[in-house]
Amino acid sequence: MNKATYNYYKVKIEDLTYDFAKKIVYLRKELTTSTDNREYVISRQILRSGTSIGTNIAEAVPPQSKADYLNKISIALKEANETKLWLRLLKDCNYITQTHYETLISAIVILL
Repeated sequence: MNKATYNYYKVKIEDLTYDFAKKIVYLRKELTTSTDNREYVISRQILRSGTSIGTNIAEAVPPQSKADYLNKISIALKEANETKLWLRLLKDCNYITQTHYETLISAIVILL
């Protein structure tokens, strides 16, 4: 991969993970300020895991070593999977709609 291609993918994944993190922050805000159905515990967990995806990607690029890169990417993948679980739980417990769930899950799938 040449340097221009590398920089393109670096910017693209950082933008995607940043946009996803913003969606998670907005979701947390919705969950904790809703007058009908407030939720604090899961929303705190999803805020942590959902924003951690982007921070681990940002730490991975540029890598200090191949092992460092693989470690950070592996952590980002684990955080994405954890976020998917929290989203499913929020949907199944009627804190978010099916449509909201599908939108956020689609964003995670793009990251993976």
